[in-house]
Amino acid sequence: MSGVVPTAPEQPAGEMENQTKPPDPRPDAPPEYSSHFAPGPPGTAVPPHTGYPGGLPMAYYSPQQPGTFPSYQPIGGTHPVRYQPGNYPVPNQPVPVTWMPGPTPMAHCPPGLEYLVQLDNIHVLQHFEPLEMMTRFETNNRYDIKNNSDQMVYIVTEDTDDFTRNAYRTLRPFVLRVTDCMGREIMTMQRPFRCTCCCFCCPSARQELEVQCPPGVTLGFVAEHWNLCRAVYSIQNEKKENVMRVRGPCSTYGCGSDSVFEVKSLDGVSNIGSIIRKWNGLLSAMADADHFDIHFPLDLDVKMKAMIFGACFLIDFMYFERSPPQHSR
Repeated sequence: MSGVVPTAPEQPAGEMENQTKPPDPRPDAPPEYSSHFAPGPPGTAVPPHTGYPGGLPMAYYSPQQPGTFPSYQPIGGTHPVRYQPGNYPVPNQPVPVTWMPGPTPMAHCPPGLEYLVQLDNIHVLQHFEPLEMMTRFETNNRYDIKNNSDQMVYIVTEDTDDFTRNAYRTLRPFVLRVTDCMGREIMTMQRPFRCTCCCFCCPSARQELEVQCPPGVTLGFVAEHWNLCRAVYSIQNEKKENVMRVRGPCSTYGCGSDSVFEVKSLDGVSNIGSIIRKWNGLLSAMADADHFDIHFPLDLDVKMKAMIFGACFLIDFMYFERSPPQHSR
């Protein structure tokens, strides 16, 4: 019995493998992630880009998903990219018109003429009408009246029916309506029809323009005087009494240079102002789009300023209005 060495009791095979294999340091499952993120209020939704129904144009990705990129789209789709990001003018957007600030009403001044009290120079710009050159159809004349700061003062629009314009052309009787920034008609200018088939020195053949301010109240007249060499007019008050004279150049064609019409006193000594038809190159020679500069003293009576302003339109119709050429049959 003493020679027998005691042995340990036998253990199962599974328990032997557990004792010889080192323990696995990895946990059975990953620990739960403790996040301290608190969701905030939802942001405002970005509207779709104007002009691209259903979303943004190609080559842009949605700002609501900053981590994603767009998939490739072939060039030449229905909505190609035309502009880079930035501020660009909208096509066909009308150019804003800057008007002269409206003055306060003044005593002894016809309503609407307060603008002229502050001015000693105005520009008369006739609209260019390409329809007349293409169709040979005479349209109503339109003018923009601006100051030296390029601010709009008045808008002058002709009000003549189609038959009268195209039948009588430059000799047509007309009505010009002057409106301010509020669209109010503050002045009306009328030219009656004068027959030119008789002797040109006959008083019934001389052109005349009546200026009304406000409309319906006669302010004065611009009357043509016969002269062999040059254009001569008299500016009259409401009683048809001569107040000033307008003396034009010997040649009113003005090809290559300005045409100056001087406004003088009755005795012809004092120079009061001028009406200058500007030469605009080929536009003046081929198109019916005239540009006049009117000068008068700042302290001149505002009614006389309005009369000089009216004389400009009679001069334009008589000497610088170009009717579209007619086809001879």
